[in-house]
Amino acid sequence: MTEHVLIVGGGREIPGLIREAGGPDVATTILCRMDMIPKIRRPGQHDRVIAVRSDAPDEEWIAPAAAVHARTPFTRVGTFGERDQDRAAAVAKALRLPCHTPETITWVHDKHAMRRRLTETGVDDTPVARVADPARLRAFIAEHGTPCVVKPAQGAGSFGVSVVRSPEEADAAFARAARDFEVIPDAGVLVERFHEGPQFSVEAFSEDGEHEILAVTRKFSDPVGFVELGHVVPAALTPEQCGLVHGYVRRLLDALGVDHGVTHTEIVLTDAGPRVIETHVRPAGDEIPYLVHDVTGVDLIDCIVRQTLGEPVLADIRKTLADPDVDRRPEAIWFAVPQARGVLTEVNGLEKAAALPGVVAAEALLAPGDEVGDLDSSESRAAFVRARGADAAEAVARARAAVAELDFVVRVSGAAAGPDSWV
Repeated sequence: MTEHVLIVGGGREIPGLIREAGGPDVATTILCRMDMIPKIRRPGQHDRVIAVRSDAPDEEWIAPAAAVHARTPFTRVGTFGERDQDRAAAVAKALRLPCHTPETITWVHDKHAMRRRLTETGVDDTPVARVADPARLRAFIAEHGTPCVVKPAQGAGSFGVSVVRSPEEADAAFARAARDFEVIPDAGVLVERFHEGPQFSVEAFSEDGEHEILAVTRKFSDPVGFVELGHVVPAALTPEQCGLVHGYVRRLLDALGVDHGVTHTEIVLTDAGPRVIETHVRPAGDEIPYLVHDVTGVDLIDCIVRQTLGEPVLADIRKTLADPDVDRRPEAIWFAVPQARGVLTEVNGLEKAAALPGVVAAEALLAPGDEVGDLDSSESRAAFVRARGADAAEAVARARAAVAELDFVVRVSGAAAGPDSWV
């Protein structure tokens, strides 16, 4: 055995890919919450799986890892999803193994801490505050004005996010952000200045403190809750705009102490330059890694696997980004949202959508029996289409046209629609 990787949390297919890529020379141990056990794909392929209570303190995560480490030492710690990255950092620090530091994870996960850090380092001076009640939210508005964005202090997927454009909207925005979302921790409510401008995400990969920008993704979001409705790679930016975005994100990653791995950074391109919304030390969601792979030739998941096993990857990434044989036509994804509240019974039109010009994939995200309703998070979306075009505008138009071919049959219950209705 040359490598023994401790995988903390989950990671969908990545733990299995690490095990398979390493062959007989690699051992893998998974350390996770008890409720993650059913979500581990092929747990038997790993050398051991250790489960800990969700509310256990760091010491109860460190102790079993230390016991295994004493017998068959770990060489690396991998963590591939937001959940329990703080546990991974704590374990790695205790065992003196390479991983993101606890400080970096705090800055990345806690948006208030991120803002303070970026202000201290001169990267971004966006006004921000953690507010305990609507009165304090109104006080922030009185001092800094509107518009401002109100959201949970930790989280992703656009849960609980809203924009306040007048003081009268403060109470409703606070209530929305303070809800119990289950999927994200209760870390309080954050308010910060809302930056006007088009939104983008920046997909990057780091190695030994160097950051390579792979792609800038244009984001299209719902104007109310900011749930993402579509993306296109690469964004149609001028060389000057690309330079501003690339430089800003590199400075941001330096300030947050990110020295390795994949990152997904969401920004607004304002008249005054780029401003961060949030950043993540994990791959993007919404199929963006597939868009990036198709357009740049770089397989982000493969890079994560190889780097976790100790391989340098940055030189190969740069070689692929410069490869003239890669088909670099833009690719877009667009999501479909049923326009009814109830229970989904059928998704029709996927084959027709898949056959349209430029379409790469058309897939359902929800299954019959799932509830559908308001567009309040990324989990509200029922299907997607990916399509390529000669330019970004054509790729988006093709994806949207294909989504228009999808039909959803929803069983609606309620007084307005009658006891049992179908749309």
